[in-house]
Amino acid sequence: MKDPNLASIDRFNGSAVDNELVNHRLDIQHSIRGHADSLQIRNGVSSGPELGMGLGRNDEFMTVFSHELRNALGAIRSAALVLRADTSSDPSAVKARILIERQVGQMTRLIEDLLDVSRVRRGRLPLECERIDLRILAAHAAQTVEFTMQQRHHRMTASFPDTPVWLHADPVRLEQVFVNLLLNAAKYTNTGGNVGLFVERKEIEAVVRICDSGIGIAPDLQPHVFDLFVQADPSGPGPDAGLGIGLALVRSLIERHGGRVTVASPGLGHGSEFTVHLPIAAA
Repeated sequence: MKDPNLASIDRFNGSAVDNELVNHRLDIQHSIRGHADSLQIRNGVSSGPELGMGLGRNDEFMTVFSHELRNALGAIRSAALVLRADTSSDPSAVKARILIERQVGQMTRLIEDLLDVSRVRRGRLPLECERIDLRILAAHAAQTVEFTMQQRHHRMTASFPDTPVWLHADPVRLEQVFVNLLLNAAKYTNTGGNVGLFVERKEIEAVVRICDSGIGIAPDLQPHVFDLFVQADPSGPGPDAGLGIGLALVRSLIERHGGRVTVASPGLGHGSEFTVHLPIAAA
């Protein structure tokens, strides 16, 4: 007799599995947004890096919620690895497994961003700083997002100085910043658009610009794009819209490094430019 727990494998097809996982991820996003909105309403404050008196409660929710989700995703990932080892699976099951792994990876990154935001806001995210060349770090970030850029058929341009740009920084966290900014540019740029990564040295600071030819940002929203749970266009990019966590994390990490990050956009439909300023390391 066939195991009823395995019966659903007969009905696997890529589209159905992918849609179900995407819908589950959207349910998670809506749950978190709803909780954040309720905290803001009760406390009479708007979205921001500091959520007034609700800061502690919001961070506690994010931490508990994220840990619970991470435990569940760990089990799903383990099951996907077991399926990967089964070389006898039919093509539809293999496709389903690949989709599961991809969606689990996206949800895991979402959870890690939630946890990082919570740690930074509570001062519990230590930085392991060392002397690093910003050019190498930015190049690594560009390589990390290369596949995403190719998938979206974006044209990516990069420019670096001829000589090292030395920083005293945490290479892992700073690369995370640039990866987030580049993925954000890719996400809000239509297929076949342009994304630029430019590194410069200006006297006592390093400047990194990430430009795109995407949907742009309305003038009234620009002062708030780095606020937690704020998005440029939640309805635009579909299931990849995220939660509005990445840019809040970017600002927090840059400020921890003694720098600042700004955004500029001529308006909707005219792209945007994010600029990171970081102090140069002493010789």
